[in-house]
Amino acid sequence: MFLSVLSVADPSDEPSAPSLQDAQESATNAASWVEQNWSTWLSIGLRVLLIVVIAGVLRVMIRRAITKLIDRMNRTAQAVDGTALGGLLVNVERRRQRSQAIGSVLRSVASFLILGTAGLMILGTFQINLAPLLASAGVAGVAIGFGARNLVTDFLSGVFMILEDQYGVGDTVDAGVASGEVIEVGLRVTKLRGDNGEIWYVRNGEVKRIGNLSQGWATAGVDVTVRPDEDLDVVKAKILEVGETMSKEEPWNERLWGPIEVLGLDSVLLDSMVVRVSAKTMPGKALSVERELRWRIKKAFDAAGIQIVGGLPLQPDTEAPTGDPTAGMAPPSAYANTSSPQAQAATPLTPAPAASGSPNVAK
Repeated sequence: MFLSVLSVADPSDEPSAPSLQDAQESATNAASWVEQNWSTWLSIGLRVLLIVVIAGVLRVMIRRAITKLIDRMNRTAQAVDGTALGGLLVNVERRRQRSQAIGSVLRSVASFLILGTAGLMILGTFQINLAPLLASAGVAGVAIGFGARNLVTDFLSGVFMILEDQYGVGDTVDAGVASGEVIEVGLRVTKLRGDNGEIWYVRNGEVKRIGNLSQGWATAGVDVTVRPDEDLDVVKAKILEVGETMSKEEPWNERLWGPIEVLGLDSVLLDSMVVRVSAKTMPGKALSVERELRWRIKKAFDAAGIQIVGGLPLQPDTEAPTGDPTAGMAPPSAYANTSSPQAQAATPLTPAPAASGSPNVAK
């Protein structure tokens, strides 16, 4: 009996190989399962393939449409560049960067929406419950939004700034935190070159207000200070003559968008009066117009004998007095002479010397 138990519990015995009947049964079961479910799997596969094909074709078509739209915008900007109409529009580099940024955003948004929708439809085809997945994605999005809120703020501000065309490459802007010429516009950071050549990196989310000095038109203002005895009619005539001559010469005929006007007297003082001159100019060209206008006004006034004053008040043009140079000096004081009676009376008395002997003191 002991031997029989050992023979049954012997671990060295190998399991018997499956018989031909068992293999035949397994194959029959598999064939029946495939026969029962092949239509379902084929339907699911065709749905997935159809979703993938439609999503791919739709994505390619939308991206090509966006690219063609951006290329058309660039060709339009290049066609008008260098003409009179081109001066009213933004330059080519600004349009190119703006169109590229808009195209990149639109292509990314389109790809995200199309591929995301296709992925959800594929998961729904496999009978997967999407409610927990969508809830988890919502929670993760909220967490990422709170953790990277500055990045999200910069990105959204950049997108709206580009879509609204608040400023672009070549514009001179005042962003509050920095000012200068825009050299690059991004979705998160804008680069400005300051007046001294420094480069400012301004986050789009930090810009609370923006002042664009290169859109629309600019105003050139010049203050001409002359003597109060000058003839105002002659001064005005000379300034208008300079403005008319300047508006007919290149390149000032394109930079001046209106006639040079004499607005009148800005201030009247005892030694000077200020005449205000103004002109509407091309955006960003006001400073050069002001410099040229001052140059021409100075030359015209010198030729006409009109003197420009400024700074310290004018000194009266009088000749040096002649005669005794000491006439205007005060007479010397009597106390300056030590031998004068006044000086002797003011001299303090000298104390008398002490006696050689001293009186006897009673004991």
